[in-house]
Amino acid sequence: MRKLKMKKLMALFLTLAMILALGACGTKRTNKSQDESDLSYVKSKGRLIIGYTNYAPMNYTDENGVFTGFDTELATLTCEKLGLEPQFVEINWDTKEDELNAKSIDCIWNGLTIDDDRKATMEITDPYVKNAQVVLVKEGTAYNGTESLIGKTVVAEQSSAGEKTVKADDNLKQANYIPKNLQTECLMELKAGTADAAVLDLTLAKTMTGKGTSYEDIIIVDYLAEEDYGVAFRKGSDICAEVNRIFGEFVADGTMAALAEKYGLEPAE
Repeated sequence: MRKLKMKKLMALFLTLAMILALGACGTKRTNKSQDESDLSYVKSKGRLIIGYTNYAPMNYTDENGVFTGFDTELATLTCEKLGLEPQFVEINWDTKEDELNAKSIDCIWNGLTIDDDRKATMEITDPYVKNAQVVLVKEGTAYNGTESLIGKTVVAEQSSAGEKTVKADDNLKQANYIPKNLQTECLMELKAGTADAAVLDLTLAKTMTGKGTSYEDIIIVDYLAEEDYGVAFRKGSDICAEVNRIFGEFVADGTMAALAEKYGLEPAE
């Protein structure tokens, strides 16, 4: 009887030991996963998932159906240096940070304006391209500063630097502001006459308006805010430092300047 009890106790002890060992093993795996760096994570996948929107001259499909652009080419060259395959995924700009943190994408590489709010929630590279927020109207429209737009309909891309510029300007605060999903939609509104003005990125405005474009009668009439573009990664990501290092190489060997010239952009200082 005593031997039977001892056997039962021994079996119970072994069972408990196995449960504890499995639990410790699971904890070890979890900690390892939590401690894994962002760079190790993307390298384990072999690819960098790049979030973008259709935004010329940064990421867009040209008249021949080729996906291209300054950011598209720069990201592809950077991925070559990182030993990763670039995978471009079109995103909703309004939920870009949610997609980044959910790991649906690994970075936002699409003419992202650097500001303090974004730096507080994301890891952002050094500036690589200069930009500005500009006011566009139909040719022939009377314009004498943003006060001309008080009570008028003004459009900008939702959650963009353009929207922030509208909301920060005392005169534009008194306009009828309508947010749009994309900057290209803002140009469509201007062309259709359903908006009086748009506040957009200079980089896009220079590429998509003027002679030989679909918006020949849309002109830039004002510069409101100068800014810089950067690439955004998850907060604390160690990929950012690697990309900064590669950007430094591209500046030194002339790659960055050549790309900027190709797309009519000005590199950041």
